[in-house]
Amino acid sequence: MPDPQERQDAPVDGGAAASMGAPPPPEAVDDAELVFASVEVFYGDYLSQVVRRRVDGVHLAWCPDWWMHAEAIARITTLWRAFEYLRLDAALGMSHWWLQHADPHLAALMHPLTGPFALCSGPEGHTAELGPLPGNPSPPEMWDHPAFSIHAAEAKKAEDKKEKEDREGAEVPEQNAG
Repeated sequence: MPDPQERQDAPVDGGAAASMGAPPPPEAVDDAELVFASVEVFYGDYLSQVVRRRVDGVHLAWCPDWWMHAEAIARITTLWRAFEYLRLDAALGMSHWWLQHADPHLAALMHPLTGPFALCSGPEGHTAELGPLPGNPSPPEMWDHPAFSIHAAEAKKAEDKKEKEDREGAEVPEQNAG
């Protein structure tokens, strides 16, 4: 394992994830407070060092070029961000991270039949034969609801505001000219 002090993208605080003190107030994690400066550093210095499995392609699959798989990037980035947030909870944060985040994401990633590395040959190499999920275009009106679209939510909000203004305008008594 490379020396973290020699890496330009080493953990921000230079220490290991296990050496965390009392958590600051439960506010959003600021990038200046991150233990790991990037998802690559999180993977190299923490996740790949802590998670040890027999990867044989039959029971578990992994690709040494995990960064070539969009799903792996998305899931490992999610694990990194959740780790950075939950580590601030000294009581249950790491337990929650393992049980609710790491375990299910790692199970999905390492599944030898359905995971993104199913066609990769373990330590030997990457295979890019898995394509995107199939999908036919849906009718645009299907997604024209605030539950499915930010644009629809914004339009609904504007419509509600206009209706409210119209109702308030109708409730103002007309003033007589005489």
